[in-house]
Amino acid sequence: MRSRIVYRRSIFPADTETVFRLLKSLDTLQYIARPYASFKPVDGVDGIVWNEGRTFRFRFRLFCLIPFGTHTIHVIRFAKSEIYTEESNTHVPVWNHKIELRPMANGRTAYSDEVEISAGWKTCFVLIWARLFYRHRQKKWVKMLRG
Repeated sequence: MRSRIVYRRSIFPADTETVFRLLKSLDTLQYIARPYASFKPVDGVDGIVWNEGRTFRFRFRLFCLIPFGTHTIHVIRFAKSEIYTEESNTHVPVWNHKIELRPMANGRTAYSDEVEISAGWKTCFVLIWARLFYRHRQKKWVKMLRG
């Protein structure tokens, strides 16, 4: 089965510097993913710093309960305007994720998630979950940024 794309865009009530600073933190990923998913570092390292060329492995749980294998994130680009990771999971061999940040007027940021997914016969099910997950993530971002 061919890969599929999930795309979602939102306007965040914070400047690009603030959003990018928060993107650097594993705590942000863990917060915005709950309760759809949880990521626990395989190496037990919580102070992860995302850098280009680095690879990280996580114990991934669906809905923070169901073990769903090891999720690997290889950081290809990590810049203020664009972040690109090649990701894979025990059950989803391709999960390539691009985040774009665009400054807007009044200190806001246009934020988008674009994810390429390929999981063989499971792709259609993963795609449904991913659409819900990224909608949820962006809502959690807005909630976090509004305080």
